[in-house]
Amino acid sequence: KLTRRAATPFSKNSKTSQGLVGLRNLGNTCFMNSILQCLSNSRDLRDYCLQNSYKRDLNSSRTNTALMEEFAKLIQTIWTSSSNEVVSPSEFKTQIQKYAPRFVGYNQQDAQEFLRFLLDGLHNEVNHVTVRPKAVVEDFDHLPDEEKGKRMWKKYLEREDSKIVDLFVGQLKSSLTCSECGYCSTVFDPFWDLSLPIAKKGYGETSLMDCMRLFTKEDVLDGDEKPTCYRCKVRRKCTKKFTIQKFPRILVLHLKRFSEARIRTSKLTAFVNFPLRDLDLREFASDNSTHVVYNLYAVSNHSGTTLGGHYTAYCKHPLSGEWYTFNDSRVTPMSSNQVRTSDAYVLFYELSSPSSRM
Repeated sequence: KLTRRAATPFSKNSKTSQGLVGLRNLGNTCFMNSILQCLSNSRDLRDYCLQNSYKRDLNSSRTNTALMEEFAKLIQTIWTSSSNEVVSPSEFKTQIQKYAPRFVGYNQQDAQEFLRFLLDGLHNEVNHVTVRPKAVVEDFDHLPDEEKGKRMWKKYLEREDSKIVDLFVGQLKSSLTCSECGYCSTVFDPFWDLSLPIAKKGYGETSLMDCMRLFTKEDVLDGDEKPTCYRCKVRRKCTKKFTIQKFPRILVLHLKRFSEARIRTSKLTAFVNFPLRDLDLREFASDNSTHVVYNLYAVSNHSGTTLGGHYTAYCKHPLSGEWYTFNDSRVTPMSSNQVRTSDAYVLFYELSSPSSRM
């Protein structure tokens, strides 16, 4: 008589059970595993690896392509292993350590810092620009802001142009207004993620929109901080304000829970209420007619204190749309109403296409 095996939480070979694979903790590497799972569930980046598109971009003239190759290999292993397996990211760890020696050894590290180094490393290996043009100082100040932003972006792409930039990089506009003559000068800078201060509210709860408003609110620069006004040619009290000129396809929002990263003495455990769907950021756009709506698909969580903490990831499966908890080698289904917690540390949002909003 055949005895039926107890069903695993995921059916073995269906497409929707792919990618639900744990990562072995190599000794305090939960920060790395958490980010890797978030990236593994970033649909376009995943496809870039699974379809081997990255190989076209690996530059033959470059000596180092090992980080991108190991990353892609790891993503491929995650998406082709059966769901009860556990994959070891040790080959990948070897390469990220070579690229960023701060990750040598087995200390707990900061997940957001790790993400920045990793994306930077991947970008460098698949950058279409192999010889960066000489930096030429051009004066775009006479141009309207919209045009100036476009020129600055084009200038950036002349040096940094890769699939990673396509997905993750946006452009921030910083406006400086002189309180004497009223002249407004603008600067446009690329950003890979936004580090948001946590807006303090009475009951230890705040909203993501409040954090965004705090990040973009007008600041007065006075005293030692006074900048030189472009028109007055002397240092003046100014107001400074950020807006978003160009929104990235994947928006990474980092909640600043720790006091300065290196010392990390205290942690803010405030509950930040963030939407899972339809995060509308139009009010932060430089141009108010921009329609920008994002949906959440992954969260890197930090639980515990600055000294003894643990990282996990909550990710939305790109094919089934179901949420899962990735806790090193364990992967378990979860409900979408469990995604918001006061452990949320790095949020991954993807731009929703106009058709999916209908």
